[in-house]
Amino acid sequence: MHALDLKSLLSGFRASANSFLSEYEPLALVLAPLLTFFFARAFQLLIAFVHQNGFKATIIGFLTTLVKLVPGANSHIQKEKQKVVDQMQSGNKSKRESWSSELPREGLGVSVLEKMYEEKKNDAAWQGKCSGAVYIGGNEAEGHFSLINEACSMFVHTNPLHLDIFQSVARFEAEVVAMTASLLGSKEKSSGGEICGNMTSGGTESILLAVKTSRDYMKAKKGITKPEMIIPESGHSAYDKAAQYFNIKLWRVPVNKEFLADVKALRRHINRNTILIVGSAPGFPHGIIDPIDELGKLAYSYGICFHVDLCLGGFVLPFARKLGYPIPPFDFTVKGVTSISVDVHKYGLAPKGTSIVLYRNHDIRKHQFVAVTEWSGGLYISPTIAGSRPGNLIAGAWAAMISLGEEGYLENTKAIMETSKKIQDGIKEIPELFVVGKPEMTIVAFGSNCLDIFEVNDVMSSKGWHLNALQKPNSLHICVTLQHVPVFEAFLQDLRESVQTVKKNPGPISGGLAPIYGAAGKMPDRGIVKDLLVDYMDTTC
Repeated sequence: MHALDLKSLLSGFRASANSFLSEYEPLALVLAPLLTFFFARAFQLLIAFVHQNGFKATIIGFLTTLVKLVPGANSHIQKEKQKVVDQMQSGNKSKRESWSSELPREGLGVSVLEKMYEEKKNDAAWQGKCSGAVYIGGNEAEGHFSLINEACSMFVHTNPLHLDIFQSVARFEAEVVAMTASLLGSKEKSSGGEICGNMTSGGTESILLAVKTSRDYMKAKKGITKPEMIIPESGHSAYDKAAQYFNIKLWRVPVNKEFLADVKALRRHINRNTILIVGSAPGFPHGIIDPIDELGKLAYSYGICFHVDLCLGGFVLPFARKLGYPIPPFDFTVKGVTSISVDVHKYGLAPKGTSIVLYRNHDIRKHQFVAVTEWSGGLYISPTIAGSRPGNLIAGAWAAMISLGEEGYLENTKAIMETSKKIQDGIKEIPELFVVGKPEMTIVAFGSNCLDIFEVNDVMSSKGWHLNALQKPNSLHICVTLQHVPVFEAFLQDLRESVQTVKKNPGPISGGLAPIYGAAGKMPDRGIVKDLLVDYMDTTC
């Protein structure tokens, strides 16, 4: 009885549906579900785009696209962009016109060294005047500089790719990695006793490898095929590069009021595709150490990777702690930390082009390697991005660490930490300026609520100083090195004078970049800013 009722009900529904649909063209009935699917998919993509970029950025991008459709508008925008690019280059084009574009018919032989000395005279006077850049104290002809140069020259022909030939370089690399790991907790029981790693060409390569390794490790561990990573807004731009290179969605999360990584904000972005979160010790912009301990607990609770960027702090924080500075946890003793990047060519005082990437254990690091079995050239395995690598730089890093020893690094750390504090205190005494956040190491960022800080930068540049211009908030920073220890008073004096110059005569100076920095910061369409940077680079390198 019930079956008959159900059959009767279905027949009635069928008759009603056929009667209703008979009023429509067959083609419409075929297209309707296809169009519905199309619009639903478009709406889904729109929601995802707004979610990733924000409502404001989406609207601005849409309006900018509409403006470009107006006849002549796009060509006008391109002309204005070119004007900005030309101003950023500041005469570099004319210099490039005299550069060699082909081999000389006859070689110069040893006299090429004379030509190189002449060219070197065109470099800026960097001694004591640059933020970061040169970390070794003194000049190139003596002391640690001379030692590093000689060590590198002894091994300039070597390549650790050929382990069987250059066994000395292989040992140097292994010892540099081991010694660095010991500074970052490898000897502590809480680290697990399996810390391992490799030398790289710099902090960017170390970060790239850590991200790539985390991606592949999490794919093997959790089957994640659409990877995402989350970093604070203060995280280095190398993570953006890694995201583009390795097809990973990157979430940049705003920092809190103290310019620290916002742990709660990072937690809100974690989902089933998250492979990695990042913390810095310290962050490049403001010299502030993220809450590594809290981030480690967060990563461990979700079973995801956690990378600590110690590129700046790796050869300062361990020694600052021994000197009695209140340094929070930052290394492999923190549960949850899976990888660390640290530059030897910064405060390790090694030659440029030397960094290290470290992992908590070999199970993670194995995903860094590239192994090829079907190449006609034979079996191939490579640990880092580069195949051939300069063994002289590895030798130089080893020489730097062995020559300085713990006492040498302690002495250097004491000098730069004290100098950083004096600079910080000096800036606080300038009423027109404020220090950004609470710097914990050797970077001091400062801004102004009453002056255009980028105009101050231009005046400082005219006095020979090379500082870093920052955004969010607009500010400058100086990364203190041994070069600044003997000249910090001159820096503060020039800064005071520059502030007064801008205060008395506000407005851009001829040839300065303040208008560009200011306009870039206020420009709502970040796509145009990106285009400007790409055009500038395309005509510069």
